Amino acid sequence: MSTAITAIHRQVEAARAAREPRVIARLESGWAVMGERQFLRGYALLLPDPVVPSLNALDGAGRTRFLLDLARLGDAVLAVTGAVRINYAILGNLEPALHAHVIPRYADEPEQLRTAHPWAYDWQAGALFDPGAHGDLAARLRRELGRCAGA
Repeated sequence: MSTAITAIHRQVEAARAAREPRVIARLESGWAVMGERQFLRGYALLLPDPVVPSLNALDGAGRTRFLLDLARLGDAVLAVTGAVRINYAILGNLEPALHAHVIPRYADEPEQLRTAHPWAYDWQAGALFDPGAHGDLAARLRRELGRCAGA
């Protein structure tokens, strides 16, 4: 059975080659990256390295590392952005490779979206990640992740 090359594979390869501008930090299990569309400020993802098809493809230690890094990234996003909570999502339906969404939620979101799932947003209307506009936020997340490295 051949493994399809997904956008996740391409992003991890770019991160390894220092060609991915959205990289926040290299974590033990993979790469923390800013979301391509910042439909909510601070939206980020965790991409495993090496790429695997799903969480279930990891052994127990790999699952633990990935999920701890996911929570650590969520802690950093929460601390840096002032969000009221973090939504986490691991789907893999569109891109059949493990990746996890870290979605900050805010008290000042539009009333009709505040308690809706994140897919209720028009993600395409979100600002494309831009190092000039979002680089400072990525740098603050990187520093926060460095502070809680042992956590």
